[in-house]
Amino acid sequence: MERQPEKKSPLGKIKLSNAIYPILIGLGVVGYMLWRDFDPAVFAGISFTWHTAFWLLMAVLFMFGRDLGYMIRIRVLSGDSLNWRQAFRVIMLWEFTSAITPSAVGGTSVAILYVHKEGISVGRSSAIVMLTSFLDEVYFIVMFPLLMLIVGRAELFDVTGAVTRGLMSIALAGYFLKLAYVLVLSYGLFVNPRGLKWLILKIFRIRFLRRWYHAAGRTGSDIIRSSHELRRAGWGFWLKAGSSTFLSWSSRYLVANALIMAFFSVSDQFLLFARQLVMWIMMLVSPTPGGSGFAEFVFSKYLGEFLPSAGVAIAMAILWRLISYYPYLFIGAFIVPKWIARSFGKTSKKTKTNN
Repeated sequence: MERQPEKKSPLGKIKLSNAIYPILIGLGVVGYMLWRDFDPAVFAGISFTWHTAFWLLMAVLFMFGRDLGYMIRIRVLSGDSLNWRQAFRVIMLWEFTSAITPSAVGGTSVAILYVHKEGISVGRSSAIVMLTSFLDEVYFIVMFPLLMLIVGRAELFDVTGAVTRGLMSIALAGYFLKLAYVLVLSYGLFVNPRGLKWLILKIFRIRFLRRWYHAAGRTGSDIIRSSHELRRAGWGFWLKAGSSTFLSWSSRYLVANALIMAFFSVSDQFLLFARQLVMWIMMLVSPTPGGSGFAEFVFSKYLGEFLPSAGVAIAMAILWRLISYYPYLFIGAFIVPKWIARSFGKTSKKTKTNN
């Protein structure tokens, strides 16, 4: 009798001990960059004023806007089955998992568990997470060419240095991969979900892909469930889901705009915003948890021309990560133990199922 492969617990991805790795990696990379490029004299002319305080406050508010957009969207996708407290908990858990797993888009596989444990059926939770991923990718697919038209292709990619030019190639490759993903998923969600599942299963019957055959089958089933959800959705649903997606991602990018504005003048806000979108696509290839180290390096290289020196660029990268990344590690470290106790403890209530 053929032995079934042992299923790994999704809880393995959310160990609190994993939070130390991105911190150590980030500190190591930043430490090396500061040792190489730091110049104390550059910081002598930087002063803290009310102007600085205002834009630092705006950076924090943009982070709130990012999370608010996520919370609104997941409530819309769940049909308001999640209240505001549950939506906040799911988003914080999701962001924490993304922060401790490789690449900037980690945590999606565990997100189904987070949503399910809030009382939503597994099938519907899968549909919610898949739609979330779909909307995120649509934002990139639409905004990338739009911003290129506004700021110009030459300005967007005119960055010196062989390493940075290599990152540009990665960004373009990442964009076309995202485009292919959206086109294929759109076909499955809106045209022929069962046909796409059949194709996925055919592909994963190839010898070296067979180990993921069952997971591929579950993905195909998720596509069918998501398709059924979408067929019941009206224009109001898409308007709310789309606008909340725009709010969350745009707020994410405006954090860096606000931080740089706090200390320096920026002549082209659109260019700075557009480069962050490209930078985020670059971070998809990061092998480190939450893009630690890699994110700071890309920020200092790709956005460095908006700052007076390499040392200042590194300092701004640190400040950017302190506001946009590390808080999720600390919030998650506080929420995760309570969530595990509530969801998997002996006294936890049985999960409700909403079909």
